[in-house]
Amino acid sequence: MRVLLVEGDGSAARSTSSTLRSVGYMIDHAVTGHEGVEMLRRYDYDLALLEMVLPDIDGYEVLRAARAARLDTPIVAMSSLNGAQAKVRAFSAGADDYITRPYDTPELAARIQAIVRRSKGYSQPVLQAGLVKLSLDSREVTVKGRLVHLTGKEYMILELLMLRRGTVLTKFAFLDHLYGGMDEPEMKIIDVFICKLRKKLQQAGAKNVVTTVWGQGYMLREDSDEDAPPSGVLIPPRSSEELVLSVV
Repeated sequence: MRVLLVEGDGSAARSTSSTLRSVGYMIDHAVTGHEGVEMLRRYDYDLALLEMVLPDIDGYEVLRAARAARLDTPIVAMSSLNGAQAKVRAFSAGADDYITRPYDTPELAARIQAIVRRSKGYSQPVLQAGLVKLSLDSREVTVKGRLVHLTGKEYMILELLMLRRGTVLTKFAFLDHLYGGMDEPEMKIIDVFICKLRKKLQQAGAKNVVTTVWGQGYMLREDSDEDAPPSGVLIPPRSSEELVLSVV
C-alpha cells in the first residue's frame, strides 16, 4: 500500500516512516499542510496519515481542503490530544479515523489495513479473485492453498489490482504506485512485471487473472478462473470503444 505521511516534525516523521516501511508500506512524506493537500491532489494514495499540528496550517484545515476538493482518500488524524472534543472536531472536518500518540505499531498497521479495505469495499483482510487469495496481514499470495512466491514489486502490483478490482489501471498508475515519482524507470518495466506475475500465477494454476485492456492498461478479471476464456480469445467489449483481450 502507498501511504502519504503529513508530518512537520522530522524525528517523528522518520520514526513513523520506518515503522510503516517495516511492515511493507511505501511512504511519501509531506512536511507542511499545503504540501500535503497538493500531494493528495496529484497522486493516488491508499491512505494519508495526518499530524494535526503542522508548521503552516493545522490538520483541520488540511482535512477541510481535501474534502472540499472532493478527494476521497482515507485520512487518519494523528495527535497527542486524546480528548473527545479534538476527535469530534477531526471527524467533523473529514477524518476517517483518529489515533493518539504514542501509538502501538501493530494497532496503527491494523487500522490502516481496515480503513483501506473498507474504502475499497472489502470487509475481510483476505482478498480473493478466482483461485487467487491475497492476505493483507501476512502479505502472502496463495493459489489453491499453495504459496506463490512474488517479489515486492509483483506483490504491490497484484495488491493494487485486487484493491481496485474492476477498474482499468494505466501503466502510469502502476509506476506512480511503485515508485512515487522518484527515480521512475521506463514505462515498459510494468509490462515486464505483469508478464512475470502472470507466469507465476499460471504455474500455480491460476490462468487469465490479469487482463490487458488494449490502449488503456490492465485490470483484474471479475469472473473466476474457471469461467475465464482460453488465452488469446477476444472477449466481447462492454462498450463500443472497449476491446479486451485476455492474456495468460
